[in-house]
Amino acid sequence: MNFLVNMIISAIAVAIAAFLIPGIEVHGFFYAFIVAVVMAILNRVVKPLLVLITIPITVFTLGLFYLVINVILVYIASWVVSPGFEVHGFFAALLFSIVLSVTNSILDAMAGD
Repeated sequence: MNFLVNMIISAIAVAIAAFLIPGIEVHGFFYAFIVAVVMAILNRVVKPLLVLITIPITVFTLGLFYLVINVILVYIASWVVSPGFEVHGFFAALLFSIVLSVTNSILDAMAGD
């Protein structure tokens, strides 16, 4: 039950981020929910592998490469949910990942435990 609530909150965050950022298109709440699920899976499976592989460049850039990793995850999610979620440009993906993180944090805090 908790997973479903988190995914609905994340889907709302995806919809808000897509509304705020030009260059990000989500075709309906169903696709926002699918994007939230795909991003959750990518953050659990792929992100740790990317972080491990890119430790030298992350250290060299003082952690700023984490932003690039997030952009890569957004592009992978766009590829997986291709007809309903489109990303047009690196900076749109970067802003999307930042707005998604902030919005998710705010909505999680409002929802409580």
